[in-house]
Amino acid sequence: MSLTAEGLDAVRGLADPIQLGEVEDIYLPLSRLLRLYYEASAGLRETVGAFLGQQIRPAPFIIAVAGSVAVGKSTTARLLQALVAQWPQRPHTELVTTDSFLHPNAVLEQRGLSDRKGFPESYDRRALLRFVQQVRAGAPEVTAPVYSHLAYDILPGQRQSVRRPDVLILEGINVLQPSPPGALALADFFDFSVYVDAHSADIRRWFLSRLHALRETAFTDPQSPFRRLTQVSAAEVDTFGTSVWTTINEVNLIENIQPTRARATLVLHKGADHAVTRIRLRRF
Repeated sequence: MSLTAEGLDAVRGLADPIQLGEVEDIYLPLSRLLRLYYEASAGLRETVGAFLGQQIRPAPFIIAVAGSVAVGKSTTARLLQALVAQWPQRPHTELVTTDSFLHPNAVLEQRGLSDRKGFPESYDRRALLRFVQQVRAGAPEVTAPVYSHLAYDILPGQRQSVRRPDVLILEGINVLQPSPPGALALADFFDFSVYVDAHSADIRRWFLSRLHALRETAFTDPQSPFRRLTQVSAAEVDTFGTSVWTTINEVNLIENIQPTRARATLVLHKGADHAVTRIRLRRF
């Protein structure tokens, strides 16, 4: 177990109560399983290369992490990044979120999608697919836009550089979405995928809890578009959050996110206390 309490604090999401005991019981074995897949993929590459009489260049091992808003998938992704980086091979590991491929707010407003942010149509799917294809192909450097949760928008002129990682972790609510007929899907490039699951009522409660935590932290920044929530009562914050959940996040969960759960290699189901209570692994 290489992760310390301080290291866990660095990757833990806001209002996420995960403890080291759960990391040791759940995520450390998951990291070991991922390492087995990683090593098996290298062995398969060598076998195919021998069959073809060619040396096949290593390709990044791509892990996808999906799930609802506020379910804890960002913590899961950062935790896996920290654990994977400690494998004996010390793989160069990069983490990218699909938030970086949201259309800027101005574009969403122009297209009448401001209230559909997070829905499949709010993402630049072509740019996201092109990014993953280039990373998979071994391009020396691939860049992605940068999304700011503080500004709630894409930051103009800023890019995240990804330079030939051994492992790429792609996190986002939409990563397991199917493609239009005849087109490639992101999932076609994944070596392993994790879906973080929970009952909708529990996720709603966690969403409201996180909203109150943000009200005391990030929303106090003058640049935050939600600063007004720091100037109203807790009951009004609950009313606002409940409206956002029922009209946007829950609709997206039911219509677009939850149906992709069956596509995942592994499902982590969380109980009401945010702890993982059940794990489902696809064996074939």
